[in-house]
This record gives sequence, C-alpha cells and structure tokens, in this order.
Amino acid sequence: MFMALSANEAKVASVCGLKFCVAGPTVQATLSVIVELNVPRSRLALCCLLLNLPLVASAWGVSFQTRLEKAEWTVSGDQFECRLSQPVTGFGSGEFVRRAGERAVFRLHSAQNSLSAGSATLIAAAAPWQPGRGDINLGAVRATGGATPFNASFNQSGRLLAGLLEGRSPLVRYSARGGESLEVRLLPVRFSQAYDKYLDCAAKLLPENFDQLKQSRIGFPGGGVDLDPAGQARLDALLAYLKADPSINHLLIEGHADNSGSRLTNRDLSRRRAEAVVNYLKAHGVADDQLTMRFHGERYPLVPNTNNANRAKNRRVAIQLERLPQTPDKPAESSETKALATAS
Repeated sequence: MFMALSANEAKVASVCGLKFCVAGPTVQATLSVIVELNVPRSRLALCCLLLNLPLVASAWGVSFQTRLEKAEWTVSGDQFECRLSQPVTGFGSGEFVRRAGERAVFRLHSAQNSLSAGSATLIAAAAPWQPGRGDINLGAVRATGGATPFNASFNQSGRLLAGLLEGRSPLVRYSARGGESLEVRLLPVRFSQAYDKYLDCAAKLLPENFDQLKQSRIGFPGGGVDLDPAGQARLDALLAYLKADPSINHLLIEGHADNSGSRLTNRDLSRRRAEAVVNYLKAHGVADDQLTMRFHGERYPLVPNTNNANRAKNRRVAIQLERLPQTPDKPAESSETKALATAS
C-alpha cells in the first residue's frame, strides 16, 4: 500500500528520488521530524534508507520507545512545579521536573512495575538523520529503585534538554543489580512547541519552594536591628509562598544575638530583631495569630563566637514554617503576648 506525502514531506522524499512512501505512519512521522529540524539535504539519503529498515532489537534487553507518530510532549504545572513529559508505551514516562527555586531534573517514571536498584547511564543520542554526530554519554546515576528510580543531576538534565532542541533523543540504559537491563528512549518529535509552553510555565514559578523556605534565616550581619535589603528580599520570597500555599498557617520567629555585649543587651537585641521580622510580616498581610515570637539572646549560636565572621552568622532571626492542626476557635493571642510567654 502506498500513500502520497504532504508537500513538505514530498520535498524531503524527492531528494532520495521518491514520490511516494510506504504508508507506514512511522515513516511519515519521521519525515515530518526531518523537515521540522531543517536537516541538510546532504544527509537525507541515509535517512531515507533508515526509514525503510525494520526496528532492530536492543542489545540492552527490553527496549521501550513510543512509535514515532504517537510520540508527544505534554506540559503541566502551577506556581510550585512545572513538568515536561513524554509517555513511553509499555513503560511509563520520561519527564523533566522543575520545582520553584530550582533547575530542572530529568527522571523516569515506571507506571506499572517498580524497578530494582542499580544504575542508569544517560545518553543524548544522535538521530539517524544526523550521521555526522555521535551519541553523547552524560554519565551514570545511582538508581535506588521504585517507580521513580532516580533523578539526574541538574547538569545532566540541562544537557538532555539542550540535546532535544538539537534533535537528539534522551536515552536511558538501566542496569539492575540482579542482572536485568532495559533501555528507554524518548523522541524529539514536536518538542520545540512543548518546550516553549514549559518555559512559560517556568516563568510563573515562585522564587523558592517549601523545602528551601521551611527553615529560613534572616541575617543581621552589621550588628543592628533593622532589616537590610537581603533580609527583605528573603522575607518577600517567603510572603509570596505563603500567599500561594494557605496550608502554611503558623510561623515561629526566633531572634538571636552573638556574645559581643552583656547578656541583657544581647537578649534585647535578639528581641528587637525578631520584632523587626514580625512587624514586616504583619505589614504585608500575615495575621497576628499566625505568628509566635521568641528571643534567646546569645544562648543558641550557629557557630562558635570565635571571630567576626562567626559572630555575624549568629546575629540572626530564624523562621520556621508550620502546618498546625486546626483547633476550635478561641480568643486570638497576639504575637507580643505569645512572645512574653515563650521568651527564653
């Protein structure tokens, strides 16, 4: 059975002296990818040959790859996380996940079977229509097993993304400790449009994620009690997260000092620093009953007060984000009242 190609596909096929192509959807989809990637005509002869070769079994045991005409990239996400993924027939998916405040990581997700622990080698594989290019081995990652056995490094993930934009395929060769092996290949077909949507999603991510903010520190390196620009920027990132995640319903604010002054002086400095943070948060919409303030003077240094650099680190306010169980309504207690009750 034969089928006429589209105008662009016909241009590609004509380089090989073809007017028609075997009516296999994989062949047609591959020709579409070649046109999309603007492959030089000098390289198309090999491609036309490869299009008509049967698939070869992988030397790596079980091999998973979605048929070319069915391969698609999908984008999903919100303020907390963006995902760029491709379903892989019979396996699950490969995906790039970017959390707020972080770079993207690549990982596999097995939909049906939990994988055994082992190692995975990541390759940015050259396409058949790129005979002048070789595969790029990006190194191995340790796999702990399970449905999502590994996260590639930021560097490996970035190079896989760059490779996709060049028409390369992310290729994972997975070796389990028990001797089993498998190969999973993602395809670059229709990647550029999905990548643009992924970038749009990433542009809307929050500055930082919960893990980065849940134990925050506001420094007072100059020794005073007023917030500096760095401290305000940190609090602004925290406020943006609180607005997006209403499940955070309590903040514990704890002021600290170094050992430069007397105990009473240091206790007062730690209180005033904690108050500066509390007042900033309240001025930007955080409810008073969601704040508990404590101050400790010099009692809990981060590092020994043995030099100026260490003393600067100890002049700080610690903020802990919490999700507390909801309790029956009771009279509101101000942060000042709670501070008097919990000061130490």
